Amino acid sequence: MAPAETENVVMTYRDAVRAAIRDALRRDDRVFLMGEDVGCYGGCFAVSRGLLEEFGPERIRDTPLSEAAFVGAGIGAAIGGMRPIVEIMTVNFSLLALDQIMNNAATISHMSGGQFHVPLVIRMTTGAGRQLAAQHSHSLEGWYAHIPGIKVLTPATLEDARGMLWTALEDPDPVLIFEHGSLYNVEGELPAGAGPVDIERAYVRRGGSDISLITYGGTLRTTLAAAEQLAAEGIDCEVLDLRVLRPLDTAAIVASVARTHRAVIVDEGWRSGSISAEICARIVEGAFYELDAPVARVCSREIPMPYAAHLEQAALPRIETIKQAVQRSLGGHHG
Repeated sequence: MAPAETENVVMTYRDAVRAAIRDALRRDDRVFLMGEDVGCYGGCFAVSRGLLEEFGPERIRDTPLSEAAFVGAGIGAAIGGMRPIVEIMTVNFSLLALDQIMNNAATISHMSGGQFHVPLVIRMTTGAGRQLAAQHSHSLEGWYAHIPGIKVLTPATLEDARGMLWTALEDPDPVLIFEHGSLYNVEGELPAGAGPVDIERAYVRRGGSDISLITYGGTLRTTLAAAEQLAAEGIDCEVLDLRVLRPLDTAAIVASVARTHRAVIVDEGWRSGSISAEICARIVEGAFYELDAPVARVCSREIPMPYAAHLEQAALPRIETIKQAVQRSLGGHHG
């Protein structure tokens, strides 16, 4: 017996992504999934397990090991009227398709004067924390947020993992979805009838009055955990989940800072030239006179990600480093 739509279903982030893909395949015959090992193997992170058996090899397509080739094929299919979901194993490997993403997918609509659109969705795993070393562990979504012509999504919750894909497929232009690898096993509840969500706004995940913690993706859970510990110390943190890195929801960022008058940006990317630097600039441009302290940033160490577990953890934003940044920003002025 199927659960009622008002009931909640326990699932993992991985299950939510799979449910989103299955829903898209059922909604629209033009949708298909393509990438390395997405079919017979069930996906490198087991996201597409069972979909080949359900939908067949025409719609769940294993590709050769060539990111440039299969991203290019996805662009061609999208221009030709299909709705491809292209899976790239990790963000590091997406650099092999950067020419296709930046010089083709992101530019064709503009260069054709709007005559052609590229309704392509590219999903990829990002982030560290799983001892996969430097070639599989970096957070490069901030690089892609630099490129006009694409949207950049960073689902951090089960609701967004389930709901962002269909909205992205309805967009006439390319959308990149970055799924943090540490989230796949995270378990939670979703309504049985959970469906599409917006891909435009940031969300306040925790209200607060003392300081704004601005983050996204894999660092949301770490940031919320830090906020919980700080609450026990009498510090009331607001946590803003950006959700979308391009276009940034500047209004939500400025509104949060206007409420709290302090900000710490938590970003797993490297500090130099990062999305955190862009957010900092927008706060200064839009809310400078609201600030009671300099904007602080907690980012990954500027090194290739180590393999050793203790070194990897030391390189990443952690609960303790977030708390220290908050305490420095407040300088004893709270309560």
